Amino acid sequence: MNRRNLIKSAAVAGAGLLILPSGARGQEAKGDKLNIAMIGTWGRAEAHFGVVSKENVVALCDVNEEHLAGAAKRFPNAKTYADWRKCLDQKGLDAVMICTPDHTHAFIANWAINRGLHVYCEKPLANSVEEARIVRANYLKNKGKIATQVGTQRHEIDNFARVKELIRDGAIGAVTDAYAWGDRQIRRPGYLPAQGEPPKHLNFDLWIGPSPMHPYNPGYFSGGPGMNCLSWNMFWDFGSGQVGDMGSHTMDLVWNAIDAGLPTTAEGKGEPFNADVTPVELETHFDFPANDWRPPVRVGWYQGGAMPKNPSKYIDLKKIDHGALFKGEQGFLVCDFGTRVVYPYGKNADMTYYKPRPKDQLIPPMGNFQSEWVKACKTNLKTTCNFEYAGNMIEMMLLGLVAYRVGKKIDYNGAAGKVTNSDEANALLSRKYREGWTING
Repeated sequence: MNRRNLIKSAAVAGAGLLILPSGARGQEAKGDKLNIAMIGTWGRAEAHFGVVSKENVVALCDVNEEHLAGAAKRFPNAKTYADWRKCLDQKGLDAVMICTPDHTHAFIANWAINRGLHVYCEKPLANSVEEARIVRANYLKNKGKIATQVGTQRHEIDNFARVKELIRDGAIGAVTDAYAWGDRQIRRPGYLPAQGEPPKHLNFDLWIGPSPMHPYNPGYFSGGPGMNCLSWNMFWDFGSGQVGDMGSHTMDLVWNAIDAGLPTTAEGKGEPFNADVTPVELETHFDFPANDWRPPVRVGWYQGGAMPKNPSKYIDLKKIDHGALFKGEQGFLVCDFGTRVVYPYGKNADMTYYKPRPKDQLIPPMGNFQSEWVKACKTNLKTTCNFEYAGNMIEMMLLGLVAYRVGKKIDYNGAAGKVTNSDEANALLSRKYREGWTING
């Protein structure tokens, strides 16, 4: 009996053997290893080499020939490409890892979903509200066939689970407000002026991709692997600044705990608007309706020096560079990625009302974030930060930037993806693309 017939027989007999998902087209030919395409092979991509080296890396794509050559030394059997659109049409692919600049994430992810591929995409998933909605909707349509994950890898830290348990189990009473912040400050005066010609090893036109064309300047690519993204992500056409960068990581602390969905309102304020670059100092707020376990909740994001009010004179939130604060009817919870503290107040300050979970009911350890996705591709398709979870979160964050730009509180219909009280805001939910580029290819 060959392996294909064995799998079919096991399904009929209920033998409990591994059933490969229908979307994984190449796995049977090469055992249980995924055939992976890596799009973007430098910077964040190198953080994934250890995990993907246990699979079959069959395609590499990068607009920088030098970066591509470096990755090809690690994966010598992979085909190489400069254009991700051609890469995605390689036969036999099962999955794709996207480690490109922010302004191409939604494009590559959506094209990959259209081809039935599992997708791991570095954060943020999108660079506009419309992009987030398109990719999320396409994922939900194909949810039973593919596994997706957005690269908010700090989510694997055990503290995320402990914070969620404390909030859900009522350690501070019913939560009414939640805030996240980041103090990173990267300032740019505006788009960089033309400076020479692109080096021969860089396809600058493909790097620009769907965004409006800007002249080449090496400043967009300054910094080492760990800082390269910070050279371009402050510009509106290439990223969303700290909203999409550390905002994706830090708001994840809140999002994981409150089960939010999409907001009904958004408002934002910060430094004066610059048509070229995203704001450094910014404060945005969102209202969410009640759900089956909590009352209505107000969520806030602060960056670039803006901060929520200290919950007590004994707690200085500014000592936490990236963190979150939850306000409940009976106390506060303050946390960062690795630590947490509960601060009771009021008549129940002794916390006698709170019943900690037994150890056998704690949320189990997640393990390696990237490995969770690989396992999901091969088994149950379930990941912690899939395109629904991350799509909702980045839609909220990007909606805050829209509210900041129009300078007023906006009312939002999440089901329709429309602002109901501002035509100007509706126009900012999407962004313009260069001719010849489509997000639904």
